[in-house]
Amino acid sequence: MPIDTDVALSAAPTVRDASWTERDVILYHLGLGAGVDSLDPAELRWVYEKDLRVLPTFAMVAGQGVSAGAVTPAGLSLPGIDIDLRRILHGGQSVTVHAPIPVSGSATISSRIADVWDKGKAAVIVLEQSAVDADGNPLWTSAMQIWARGEGGFGGDAGPDVSNAVPERDADKTLASPTSTQQALVYRLSADMNPLHADPGFAKAAGFDRPILHGLASYGVVCKAVVDGVLDGDPTRVRSFSVRFAGTLYPGETIETAVWRDDDTLTLLATCPERDGQPVLTHATMEIR
Repeated sequence: MPIDTDVALSAAPTVRDASWTERDVILYHLGLGAGVDSLDPAELRWVYEKDLRVLPTFAMVAGQGVSAGAVTPAGLSLPGIDIDLRRILHGGQSVTVHAPIPVSGSATISSRIADVWDKGKAAVIVLEQSAVDADGNPLWTSAMQIWARGEGGFGGDAGPDVSNAVPERDADKTLASPTSTQQALVYRLSADMNPLHADPGFAKAAGFDRPILHGLASYGVVCKAVVDGVLDGDPTRVRSFSVRFAGTLYPGETIETAVWRDDDTLTLLATCPERDGQPVLTHATMEIR
């Protein structure tokens, strides 16, 4: 059978070691558009080693940047799941931060399939990663939702029904994040070297007008916008951040993030104003300290 949930959920986790330096952190932030105004102290703290801060979304690429050398990233390990990887989509992402991510450091990262949901026409595979430091202290836990088109109908649980609703009032704040035309070329140096984000011919063959920005880059751009615009530039105030990817963004377009605050919960909606408010990130929430 294409999906054997018993095998998938009982499989032993895969484990890898990861390390990074301040150069990896700086390059990651540059790939999110940080440092455009190099005279702004608020921007320098993302791209200059003096008083350098680390966004929690750096966890998505930790150990895969320039310090890792010329390595081939490991493929998806999906025991018990025999599907066509060409038909999968990165549907959603979350990260929960247990301790501030150091500007340079190392971690042991364990990956496992945490859930498999049957959505009828598609299956959703939740790939969870947990990172601990050298002393075994938790650093972060992330969850990637992988949408496998045409793989549903296997009789499994449908999973949670997460609302896409935003509060019925004007947003408390709206944050604009322009992207540069070369932003995908910089971001890909932190992890994902897929030619879809660099090669115009490859992008056209995939059905796009030109190379697109990585979904995880949009995830990081929105996180930075909220940290800067709502959390006084302090990334340690982010406890968790979860989203669904709703649409593509071309480098050079803008991400506009509407923010509604209710105590320690932020509800977010990220859209592209150049395309009449087309959604980029939905079902987005951030828990803060």
